[in-house]
Amino acid sequence: MKLYYSPGVCSLSPHIALHEAGLPFEAIVASTKTHLLPDGTDFYTINPLGYVPVLELDNGERLREGPAIVQYIADQVPDKNLAPANGTLERYRLQEWLNFISTEIHKGHSPLFAPTTPEDYKPVVRERLLSRFAWINEQLADKDYLLGAFSVADAYLYTTSRWGRLVGVDTSAMAHLAAFKQRMEARPGVQAALRAEGLLN
Repeated sequence: MKLYYSPGVCSLSPHIALHEAGLPFEAIVASTKTHLLPDGTDFYTINPLGYVPVLELDNGERLREGPAIVQYIADQVPDKNLAPANGTLERYRLQEWLNFISTEIHKGHSPLFAPTTPEDYKPVVRERLLSRFAWINEQLADKDYLLGAFSVADAYLYTTSRWGRLVGVDTSAMAHLAAFKQRMEARPGVQAALRAEGLLN
């Protein structure tokens, strides 16, 4: 398999999932600025939408969209328990979290990264994000991970929770979320992905 990624963005989530799964894969950087691969290939020929992540399977098929990709990865190694079994209520809980993170947290950050967003609108965006993170912080009050045990949803939450320092969303006072991030950073799979993307200090 091949994972097309850009350092530190949402593709970090499947990058973590692949390391947690222990699956063989090749990681290929796709520049978010030039949209070129290291060999000069136009990334739009890989994904016409121009964004990461993309997971290319061994048969040449490609999957887009992080929540779909991480579930595919998890299902390749059911013994690793990276996602509950399909058809169970727990699996729908995983999808509930993946959708929440995707729409409320991931996309919630988009206006703060967009250069065209009016400055007077950004405080509204930050306030909404902080309210969502505060709710997540409450959900983590009595458990180590979103579903209790580690799952691919945690990789996505960890990835998106890293962005606040870049755009002025300060969650440092949220003790349960901070403890969650520390637990994540202690995991070898997370460390391996961070190291591969040049994100370890």
